[in-house]
Amino acid sequence: MVHFEANVDLLPYNTFHISAKARLFVRISSPGEFVDLIATDAFRNNRILILGGGSNILLTGDFDGLVIKNEIKGINVVGEDDDTVTLQVGSGEEWHGFVRYAVERDWGGVENLSLIPGTVGAAPMQNIGAYGVEIRETIVYVDAIDMTTGETKRFSNAECAFGYRESVFKNEFKGRHFISSVTLRLTRRNHVINTSYGAIKETLARHGVTSPGVRDVSEAVISIRRSKLPDPATIGNAGSFFKNPSVDADTLAFIRSKAEHVPTFPGEGGLTKVPAGWLIEQCGWKGVTLGNIGVHKH
Repeated sequence: MVHFEANVDLLPYNTFHISAKARLFVRISSPGEFVDLIATDAFRNNRILILGGGSNILLTGDFDGLVIKNEIKGINVVGEDDDTVTLQVGSGEEWHGFVRYAVERDWGGVENLSLIPGTVGAAPMQNIGAYGVEIRETIVYVDAIDMTTGETKRFSNAECAFGYRESVFKNEFKGRHFISSVTLRLTRRNHVINTSYGAIKETLARHGVTSPGVRDVSEAVISIRRSKLPDPATIGNAGSFFKNPSVDADTLAFIRSKAEHVPTFPGEGGLTKVPAGWLIEQCGWKGVTLGNIGVHKH
């Protein structure tokens, strides 16, 4: 049975640490509880906001509706062989906690995604990615509950329709499904170590690492992220959430006419990606503040 709370302060549940009240609040710790919830009048008759790690939301005032806090936990091995291990992970698990779990066991595939804030359930929503790796490379399937019927559907990797920070859950099925678990396949040996980003290579070289493993890459990524982004516990923030723009040849030529040494890397469909952070800095916004908000100095 689900338990509703009233007038709950959401400050502890968002990384900007903004105080805003939820008129109704409920914690969900299993898929079954969510199915029970959608049959209630509180769910049917209110605006709904689902909260995971609270790192992808900016609260601008009290929420006159029902806030659902996803606390579905669990990391379970559902398949393995000599080369791989397949894990079903509860959508309410902290993403970086899951990455640590994998790295500690020398399981490869998500180490480049270390220290990304949020929960596992949010990972397929926008196909999280960093330092040359995207979550779609390891996802086998996603289990999601239809928020109207309560039925669970299993989406294969292909059915998730992953793109650059895109998925079917962010587009066609936005607001229609609640992700209850994500199943991923990681490597147990013969890891594909991705050090394609210069910052990772430089960090590894600085520490004298010439043959990096899963843990080495994870530690390098954590070091890089901590040097660029403040700890949300100290300064409220949502991490680095910009999409790198993908531009055509004409737009790239225009950018190069305005600045020297434009960093680029390949995009999809013949386009070229230009780092959003570099563009923000070139436009003079690095470290700029307006009142109590701003772009971080790093």
